[in-house]
Amino acid sequence: MKIAVTSVGAGPDSLLDSRFGRTAWFVIHDTETGAFESLENQQNLTLPQGAGIQSAAAVVNAGCGVLISNHCGPKAFDVLKKGGIRVYLAADGTVKECIIKHKNGFLRELFSADVEGHW
Repeated sequence: MKIAVTSVGAGPDSLLDSRFGRTAWFVIHDTETGAFESLENQQNLTLPQGAGIQSAAAVVNAGCGVLISNHCGPKAFDVLKKGGIRVYLAADGTVKECIIKHKNGFLRELFSADVEGHW
């Protein structure tokens, strides 16, 4: 399974980015191989609207099964849900720390968006 984490940097030691649609990076961890890869999200940073939908599509297209972020709006959540991606909330920490918290069951799963669009 692949886990995507919103991140301010491109590596597993980078801090969690509290934004989803306008995150700088998605750091993706493959739980089967232990490998990390980085997916740049710069193209969505300046979009006037639709950044969440575009970012959600990128996570779906990357083959992820889980997303760890700080917030997720309604349109992005719908895309993720339709793509079969489970969304978990993390408040802070590095990408590695968030993945460990997820593995140990310390993150809360979202079953609907936790913020309004364009927050």
